[in-house]
Amino acid sequence: MSVAAIAPPAETRTLRLRQIWSDYRRSPVAVLALVVIALLLVAAFGAPWLTPQDPYDMAALDWADAFLPPGEVGSGEYVHWLGTDNVGRDMLSAILYGLRTSFVIGLTANLLALAAGVVVGLSAAYFGGRLEALLMRIVDLQLSMPAILLALVLVAVLGQGLAQIIVALVIAQYAYFARTTHGAASAERRKDYIEAARSTPLPTSRVLFRHLLPNVLPPLIVVASVQVASAIALEATLSFLGVGLPLTEPSLGSLISNGFKYIHSDRHWLSIYPGVALMIAVIAINLVGDRVRHLLDPRRRR
Repeated sequence: MSVAAIAPPAETRTLRLRQIWSDYRRSPVAVLALVVIALLLVAAFGAPWLTPQDPYDMAALDWADAFLPPGEVGSGEYVHWLGTDNVGRDMLSAILYGLRTSFVIGLTANLLALAAGVVVGLSAAYFGGRLEALLMRIVDLQLSMPAILLALVLVAVLGQGLAQIIVALVIAQYAYFARTTHGAASAERRKDYIEAARSTPLPTSRVLFRHLLPNVLPPLIVVASVQVASAIALEATLSFLGVGLPLTEPSLGSLISNGFKYIHSDRHWLSIYPGVALMIAVIAINLVGDRVRHLLDPRRRR
């Protein structure tokens, strides 16, 4: 009996994806959240062309524009729709640049954590024995620790910087993917198509990534959709605490921290607007993730 005859055909998976998208569109809230994410991505990655200034080019800033309220026209003769901060930086420009950093960190850390978690989870489920016990005990130990605490320790060891933050978030989050992969792969490993693949002279890597991995993707997609928002929130928290990105790097957390001391004054926009932008991004991603989780729930297919 061939492996292809036992494994779910590619056509079935394609039809399944089309059905999921059709069901997804039935929720107006989920569709709106997806549109919001798309608009935020366009605005964030198009920031160099959409914003009137580079808010992190200190030579281009005019200190005379400091603390301009929303709607005021500065020395650059353009409207500061969300006002300026204590160094004359246009807040709308700073927020869009900060969003770009948040998305880059969230997506990059999520993809790397997904890759690391998949390798650990698949290896543990496929080979079993002492390797499975060792890897899963390490994963369980890590999951018992709050992610923010682990991220703080890692940043303290690695230092500040974009690359260091991404590495810290990958280490802090890969365990969620590893545990999910292990649970799904352990169930799939006992099925006939995997046993048939193992009985052939196929390389182990081919069995793992061509036959086993595609059939454990649904729960991984759900976890990934949630962990992107978690990574963005973690980075903002670290930057707010002053241990994340340096001040020369755009970050919503740094913007919120910078304006926090003005929160009870008439300069409240310095902290509120970056906070609202972060909240909108995280809520939109979580709404999409919640809808995806509902659609991929195995109980719906019974």
